[in-house]
Amino acid sequence: MPHKALYILLALLLFSCNKKETLKISVKNIVTGEPVAGNHISIVEIFNVSDGVSGSKTKDFYSGQTNSEGVLYVTEKFNKNRRYEVFLGKFPEKHCYLNKMGYTWSVGENTEINFEYAPCAYLKLIIENVNCGGEDDKMNFRSKSPYTEWGGWSTDRLGCYFYQSPNFFETSMGYKIYEWKVERNGVLTFHKDSIYLAPGNEYVFELSY
Repeated sequence: MPHKALYILLALLLFSCNKKETLKISVKNIVTGEPVAGNHISIVEIFNVSDGVSGSKTKDFYSGQTNSEGVLYVTEKFNKNRRYEVFLGKFPEKHCYLNKMGYTWSVGENTEINFEYAPCAYLKLIIENVNCGGEDDKMNFRSKSPYTEWGGWSTDRLGCYFYQSPNFFETSMGYKIYEWKVERNGVLTFHKDSIYLAPGNEYVFELSY
């Protein structure tokens, strides 16, 4: 009888260490909402070293591809005492926004993992004080995308300021929103404008004040 109880205890212990879970991993274009089919997903298992050596070891645990809806379902027995790293594969085009390169997951956490990205577009910026009132004119600007926070305000642009980007620079596709404030003759005014950038294309945005 004691042996039977011991076997039951060992079985319960083994069962509790490995729990079958289903991870839902999705990949989509954050601007258009379009799914990314065929993206390679890999999962690595991380476990502590128990032989007296500090650190941890890893081993390949799973690999697969997202379906036509940009989703991969992974149903496996995950060890509750291990951590798992979920990694994306390469995208078909260059991207300039990605919410996360990899995701660390453990049993008991949210089983939905969402990766979001945006391809690159190319932008040239022209800034010009077209109504210059003198050296005391001051302008500051900042920019954002709909899915990011505002960046910090620029340094002061003083006087009859003019600037043009020497080259096109990479930025994520979608709406690029600019906000600028102008102080002229003691009067402060605020302005906002936007431009939509399609992936792979070049654009010029003129910020005139």
